[in-house]
Amino acid sequence: MKLQRDMHFLLLLSLLGPASSQVNPGVCRYPLGMSGGQIQDEDISASSQWSESTAARYGRLDFEEGDGAWCPEITVEPDHLKEFLQIDLRSLHFITLVGTQGRHAGGIGNEFAQMYKIKYSRDGSRWISWRNRQGKQVIEGNRNAYDIVLKDLEPPIVARFVRFMPVTDHSMNVCMRVELYGCEWLDGLVSYNAPTGEHMTLAGSSVYLNDSVYDGALVHSMTEGLGQLTDGVCGLDDFTVSRVYNVWPGYDYVGWNNESFPNGYVEIMFEFDRTRNFTSMKVHCNNMFSKHVKVFRQVVCYFRSDLDWEVSPLSFSPVEDPKNPSARFVTVNLAHHMASAIKCQFYFSEAWMLFSEITFQSDTAMYNTTLAPPKTNLPTNTQPEDDPTHKVDDSNTRILIGCLVAIIFILVAIIVIILWRQVWQKMLEKATRRMLDDELTASLSIQSETFTYSHNNNPQSSSVSEQESSSTYERIFPLGPDYQEPSRLISKLPEFAQTSEEPASSSTAASKSTTSTVVQDSVPHYAEADIVNLQGVTGGNTYAIPAVTMDLLSGKDVAVEEFPRKLLTFKEKLGEGQFGEVHLCEAEGMQEFMNKDFKFDYPEEEPVLVAVKMLRSDANKNARNDFLKEIKIMSRLKDPNIVRLLAVCIYSDPLCMITEYMENGDLNQFLSKHEPEGQLALLSNAPTVSFENLCYMATQIASGMKYLSSLNFVHRDLATRNCLVGKNYTIKIADFGMSRNLYSGDYYRIQGRAVLPIRWMSWESILLGKFTTASDVWAFGVTLWEILNFCKEQPYSQLTDEQVIENTGEFFRDQKRQIYLPQPVLCPDALYRVMLTCWRRNTKDRPSFQEIHRALLDKSCLTEEDDSV
Repeated sequence: MKLQRDMHFLLLLSLLGPASSQVNPGVCRYPLGMSGGQIQDEDISASSQWSESTAARYGRLDFEEGDGAWCPEITVEPDHLKEFLQIDLRSLHFITLVGTQGRHAGGIGNEFAQMYKIKYSRDGSRWISWRNRQGKQVIEGNRNAYDIVLKDLEPPIVARFVRFMPVTDHSMNVCMRVELYGCEWLDGLVSYNAPTGEHMTLAGSSVYLNDSVYDGALVHSMTEGLGQLTDGVCGLDDFTVSRVYNVWPGYDYVGWNNESFPNGYVEIMFEFDRTRNFTSMKVHCNNMFSKHVKVFRQVVCYFRSDLDWEVSPLSFSPVEDPKNPSARFVTVNLAHHMASAIKCQFYFSEAWMLFSEITFQSDTAMYNTTLAPPKTNLPTNTQPEDDPTHKVDDSNTRILIGCLVAIIFILVAIIVIILWRQVWQKMLEKATRRMLDDELTASLSIQSETFTYSHNNNPQSSSVSEQESSSTYERIFPLGPDYQEPSRLISKLPEFAQTSEEPASSSTAASKSTTSTVVQDSVPHYAEADIVNLQGVTGGNTYAIPAVTMDLLSGKDVAVEEFPRKLLTFKEKLGEGQFGEVHLCEAEGMQEFMNKDFKFDYPEEEPVLVAVKMLRSDANKNARNDFLKEIKIMSRLKDPNIVRLLAVCIYSDPLCMITEYMENGDLNQFLSKHEPEGQLALLSNAPTVSFENLCYMATQIASGMKYLSSLNFVHRDLATRNCLVGKNYTIKIADFGMSRNLYSGDYYRIQGRAVLPIRWMSWESILLGKFTTASDVWAFGVTLWEILNFCKEQPYSQLTDEQVIENTGEFFRDQKRQIYLPQPVLCPDALYRVMLTCWRRNTKDRPSFQEIHRALLDKSCLTEEDDSV
């Protein structure tokens, strides 16, 4: 009975609720034919295969034909993303859900993909990497070869071609079976081009009206992509509130201000898959006139059928509604115009114009003779006729029958999904409990056999063959002094096209630049020969220290004690680095081994949470020396806001380093699970963090960085993922982030060289390889931005990695075209100015950590209009 009531409720919502988009992500969840057989073998292809019996056609979900799955020919490596399983749907589809499964083959096989990425294309030539609303690309896959794992695509995608690309964190064999879920994309829209959405300020708060999920180019305008105007989600009456959880105000709408458009209109061009007979266009508009937002006053549309635009446009003016502030669909009659592209000019009737959805109704049975008819994957027996141009009878009877059939299918699909999800969740809970039980019985002495190391003090000789390497990340080597050989990133900018041939010294760099002189500044930094790269806790090459300081410490003994391994209890693996693993453990009796100047919050009888880094027992001599050198340096770091080295296990293999770990995990995950204090948090019953505590945490990070900078340490990877949270909002800076798969999307790989956290890096670090205290200051500004956004959004989430790199070129050229991170909603103007000073173009103009810490400590940047920082 409860299930019946739920189904009636869902049906009433769909029939009696407000006007909906042409496609509804909530019900557009039909299997598209991998498991059902509607997708033919010839439409499934792959990059490679083990054998004929593991070819692409066997990659069908819940099928055991052949050898049970698609398997790529070679072992998948962490940095090898060339293997893929591709599906051609023959026409555009709206895809909301994907399912994956491993290879079981009746107990013979046990291969599966732990993670994967998705790429998609609408035309077969331009491929797009799917990202979730937080900018992450990697999707969690399977944990065994049996179970089917379903993952919602948020945002959904519009595509004809879809590729599944397995991802691993160590060398392994993978096999996959997959399914796509969605429905046919009746709009036929392949892209829209529009001006970028703008930022609105309401009562001192910021409302971001950008198209955050747009999958085309997004710099000064949006081109060749689809986004929030086609995601099937209609905005609410109050545009400051979103249907999507944990996003910023204005998320559901794309909006423009009339002051930015001298002609009085916003022009949007729509490109379609073929010439179509258009009947209408529906535009979902906000009409909250109390906030100076209204429906457009007039729209003028031009049509292009072949290569030329029609001379006579179509004009439409909706009836003005000054009384009802509700958002609504405005239907524009397109009068059966034939076109493959439509260009519409929407005229302002108020200061702001906000759209959340635009859909088109056309004769979808009118096909071009040059294109094959799209293959239907819905469970019907009807197929397109052989004649490439035919009309569907649009009589009222057939429309009514079609509606009834659609409702029946929707009800059946929802019932199946609800029942199946209940069974699946129970199975998942059992499997999770079983895995946790297995993990808790493991001991720390069990070492990984899937992790290899390669390291040398000379970066030119450091190499890991593809056959040997199973690490997720390569080391980040500095490019050394003021200006050395540009990295692969810098070659993207025309200014440096001629400098990529050979290394350039600081004295010749300016003459080699093709258009301008590289600005030298007074901030000290160290050449490759003059610095020692500490591997941090994970081997990610974060801390760097001058060799002079290292020499001063070289004669001193390690200031930590040996700890008995038997007192360590394994809890979980935190991550992997270049030459070892990091584990979360409980240490019994740790208080007895601690220096007297260090105090724990734990009672003596309680086990202490610690992070343990293990070096492989078969590591070479250089690796062992580097590990001991790291211990020596880390043992000298003594600051309340820096993670402390507690003890070591170096009398036998594997060598271990034991550091602090905070009970609330890293700051990124901590804040993302909290909300700012206010009405929204009360309604959602979510845990909150006050603005004062946010500032307190930021002040502690500045304090820890002030300590490191006083020792001439350069962190290189400062971010919320590398800050740990303890009791009472205590913060300690660490370096776990690079080792964790959770944050792999925060790092950009330079082919054959390194991975870099480019969204946190200064322009000179990306382009010139300069890592200094001033570049750490830049990263602190980004970290402060994360904190005030509650880590709900990745920095520059509206830009691709390549566009972030292009933006650094704008900082170098300094022609006022660079893009800055926007002011967070909770951020006072004065505090935002502190961020902007951290992102100044010239390093000598950025504040020191002493100045930043002093400003945060006396709250001058929070309460006064002060530019002292």
